[in-house]
Amino acid sequence: MRQTIKIPRIIKVESETDFVIRCMFNNGEDRLLDFESIFKQWKIGPDDVEFPLLELRNFEKFTLRNQTLSWPDIKIELPDETGALEMHPYEIGPDVLYRLSEPAPAETQNGFGTLIRDERKKAGLTQDELAQRSGTSRFYISRIENNRTDVEMSTLRKIVEAGLGRSMKLVIE
Repeated sequence: MRQTIKIPRIIKVESETDFVIRCMFNNGEDRLLDFESIFKQWKIGPDDVEFPLLELRNFEKFTLRNQTLSWPDIKIELPDETGALEMHPYEIGPDVLYRLSEPAPAETQNGFGTLIRDERKKAGLTQDELAQRSGTSRFYISRIENNRTDVEMSTLRKIVEAGLGRSMKLVIE
C-alpha cells in the first residue's frame, strides 16, 4: 500500500504587512508567518543567504511558487541530479513554513463562523439551541463559529434555514 505524505502548502497569500504574511493553506487554515520573529529565531547574519531579506524592500519581493514562498531575487546554488550546481530562487519549504506559522486569530478569519455566530446571537439562540434546531451538536456549532472546521453546504443550509429560520443565498464576487 502506497502512503501519501500530506504537507500543508500555501494556496493563497491573503496579505502582507511589514514582515507578517497571512496565508491560506490547502488544509483550509488561515495562518500567519511573522518573519521578524522567525529571522530573530534563526539568528541570521551577513554570511547567511537570508540576510538580504532583513530589509523590507527585499523581503516584499516574494512570490508564491509551487505552493510555497519564493524570493526570485535571492539566488541559492543547488546541485542538480548530476551534481552540477544550478542557481535557484531562495525558497522555504512548505513543511517549514507551516511549522513556523501560527493560526490567524479566529475573529479575523474569512469563514462562515463569524457570520453564523452573529446571526445566532441576533436570533437570541444559544449554541445548544441552534444545534438542536439544525440537527447538529453544540460542539460542532462551536467549531464552526471559531472557524476550526469546514462545513458542508448541506449542513450549512440546515443551520441557516432550519436552525436560524433564515434563507441562504450564495454570492461569489
